[in-house]
Amino acid sequence: MYKELINKCELEVKEEFEKVNKIVEANCEKVLKTFWKYNVDETLFNTSTGYGYGDKGRDTIEKIFADIFDKEDALVRIQFISGTHAISTALTALLRPGDTMLSICGKPYDTLDEVIGIRENKSSLKAFGVEYMQIDLLEDGSFDEEKIINTIKENKIKLIEIQRSKGYSYRPTLSVDQINNIYNKIKEVDKDIIVMLDNCYGEFVDYTEPNVDVMVGSLIKNPGGGIAPTGAYIVGKAELVELCADRLSAAGLGKEGGASLGYNKSILQGIYMAPKVVGDSLKMGILTSRVMQELGYIVSPKYNEKRNDIIQTIKFEDENKLIKFCQGIQMGSAVDSHAIPMPWDMPGYDSRVIMASGAFTQGSSIELSCDGPIRPPYVAFMQGGLVYEYSKLGLNKALENLERD
Repeated sequence: MYKELINKCELEVKEEFEKVNKIVEANCEKVLKTFWKYNVDETLFNTSTGYGYGDKGRDTIEKIFADIFDKEDALVRIQFISGTHAISTALTALLRPGDTMLSICGKPYDTLDEVIGIRENKSSLKAFGVEYMQIDLLEDGSFDEEKIINTIKENKIKLIEIQRSKGYSYRPTLSVDQINNIYNKIKEVDKDIIVMLDNCYGEFVDYTEPNVDVMVGSLIKNPGGGIAPTGAYIVGKAELVELCADRLSAAGLGKEGGASLGYNKSILQGIYMAPKVVGDSLKMGILTSRVMQELGYIVSPKYNEKRNDIIQTIKFEDENKLIKFCQGIQMGSAVDSHAIPMPWDMPGYDSRVIMASGAFTQGSSIELSCDGPIRPPYVAFMQGGLVYEYSKLGLNKALENLERD
């Protein structure tokens, strides 16, 4: 029913697709040169168990991630169960009782509410005496630079947190240039402040990655390429990564242990595939944006706007339409297409959430998925698509379901 419309829109976005192709090629070259630099061979696929001491593959993976993200060191582990876990680990590693954390792009993603103490939890940073401050973005989605600088001057801030992606807020994703610019201005005022970035959904969407002190992301999003089965990464200054490693394992153990349990090959293969997979995901977002705009919906970003992550938002202004669209994405998936997702009280969120993800890896949002909180203005957050052509078919299914009574 909608294939003709989708094909028409596909022709209209070819120029945008070409821009994506150039980014993919540049990032593929970056990854491949790093593989050459560290002489990746089959011996790195070997496994370790128990304590995991002397795991050459794991250690090489961390050198590769540090190089790709242009940082001093990296902690890349399957022991991280999610991006939230890695962010929580970093925050608890870098903050001490009496310290103050400042978020400069509004409230972070919902799953960090209890980590920070925005919502009460006996294990939160707040419970351990860490103060939290917040500065919202300006209406145009840019940093409130004057307020940020004044806040730094008037308070003793230990760590500034930036969330690159929009999360469940309806605001633009931050660009590499925006992040680099505010980083430089912060350091001019106080060079000792730790600037930490939640980079989830943003890896490989541009030619370079942001310049910050610590950067965190999930392996079941962009950098895992749909192949890494679990895990997350922390990259940044060596002394900060070391603190994070001590928090993940134990003081004094740091990065020395941590069995890879046979997943080195999957992580290496995932980061190898990631630039291409992210490119297909970006193309899917561009196509979806053009199609939904044609159908009269408000979308962000628009198909011809610069993309700084893989998320495409669609504002439905109607609870039922949001639910039906997400259910249609599930119907168009290769895995669990027979399942019907329903809104539910998901742990870590302050409202019911519907999540459609017919994924080979549970919760993998680099695979075609769509979710959203059941609250006005009823926005769908669509992301992923390991293979563009499969995702295109999934979009057609979602549109068909949207029109059903």
